[in-house]
Amino acid sequence: MKIDELYQEYGGLVYRFLLGLTNDELLAEDLTQETFYQAIKSLENFQGNSKVSTWLCQISKNLWRQQMAKNKQHKVTDEVLANYADGNPRPDEQLLHSENKVRIYQIIHELGETKKEVVLLRMTNDFSFKEIGDVFGKSENWARVTFYRAKQKIVERMRQDDNST
Repeated sequence: MKIDELYQEYGGLVYRFLLGLTNDELLAEDLTQETFYQAIKSLENFQGNSKVSTWLCQISKNLWRQQMAKNKQHKVTDEVLANYADGNPRPDEQLLHSENKVRIYQIIHELGETKKEVVLLRMTNDFSFKEIGDVFGKSENWARVTFYRAKQKIVERMRQDDNST
């Protein structure tokens, strides 16, 4: 596959993934470009053991982490996450498309880094559990369990908020 075809097919996905992590359009654009630069450099090393999208998101995630280490900061805001609502949620996504979605996004923001990333990959980029596992170098089952636990925390927090009002 030629790099321009690769970019045409996966550029938007990588950008949205990075935008969800960075909450900074310029940084997401820069990291997207760097992702494809790194992909070009290592294209001959790609063995096809995972989907191309998974491989590219892994590269972008590593670049994002390097950027975080440089800047010592990371923010994901409700406004950016709200832009990903597609109006056609799967049953496991209906929670995120309820009338309380702003609060839910705030709760997602409060999750630990790993759970937050898993939720974002699943909800905003429609990654399968296998792809999420591949991004983290873990199993599909690990991704399912991590997502389930994150979702349980969200539900628990929502119930606590409902009981306190």
